[in-house]
Amino acid sequence: MFQVCKYTNSKKADWDNFIATAKNATFLFQREFMDYHNDRFEDFSLMVYKDEKLYAVFPANKNGKNVYSHQGLTYGSFVLQDSAKLKSTFIAFKELLKFLFEEGIKKLDIRIIPTFYNSLPSDELEYVLYKAGASLVKRDVILLIDYQNKLRFQKNRREGINKAKRKNLTIKVDGDYEVFWNKILIPNLKEKHNSSPVHSLDEIKLLAARFPNHIKQVNVYQDDKIVAGTTVFLTKKVVHPQYVSANINKNELGSLDVLYNFIIDHFIAGRNYFSFNTSSEENGKLLNEGLLFWKESCGARPHVFNNYEINTDTYKTLEFETT
Repeated sequence: MFQVCKYTNSKKADWDNFIATAKNATFLFQREFMDYHNDRFEDFSLMVYKDEKLYAVFPANKNGKNVYSHQGLTYGSFVLQDSAKLKSTFIAFKELLKFLFEEGIKKLDIRIIPTFYNSLPSDELEYVLYKAGASLVKRDVILLIDYQNKLRFQKNRREGINKAKRKNLTIKVDGDYEVFWNKILIPNLKEKHNSSPVHSLDEIKLLAARFPNHIKQVNVYQDDKIVAGTTVFLTKKVVHPQYVSANINKNELGSLDVLYNFIIDHFIAGRNYFSFNTSSEENGKLLNEGLLFWKESCGARPHVFNNYEINTDTYKTLEFETT
């Protein structure tokens, strides 16, 4: 009934068409996004067919004897259509584990897409992983604003917005990635963390050109000099600032306060949530108290998403049990 095969470039159209109508996918799963860094990852994405019709896809890469729900993406999933049913999905995932086992893969690592991205309830994989005895290896905390139950900015954030107005800061959705990357983001990451952005400037410009409706650059200026900025990822349901950074005067200028106030409202149309980046560290064992305080003062509240690990030989004992 079910057949599993590896993704190949010849199946790109089938893959992308499936992602476009899936209930638990975003544009990050489109091949034009996934493949921009295929020189860094050995793609091991899988496609599951039921009676010769595509039933599910699994964005993934291989590293040694392990397969991951793609390490080049923020999240992954067993991607399904609205019509997917729990029992069929259970069997399909069991067949995926069997396929991996027969390919010599020992473990599967899955970082499930946060549920607020889904267009319909889609916790099938959580249930299957529970039944399979998968190990919870990481739990991240995301701070989330629910647009249907939006909380007011607290006093300290409103004071920052007023500072920005007094300093005559201006905000532009101008697509100037270069000035943000070179003047703000790269220097800040180098100084604070001795690191670089996950995406290079050329990569983010390439992705923005491929997905102009999903990736936007918003910059804050004072007297035509950039003082803060954010690269925003937009999905059907969610506004998510992928990168946010400001110069050393951010507290004096209120640049981040006015920036967040702008992007929270500017991209709201048709969307349900605003998602901040994670506030947890060391696989969720520690919380960054400063980030937590700042985001909660913007009206955000905690949401968790999970990272599991499962041995592929589990398929041998995995059964769909009913009363």
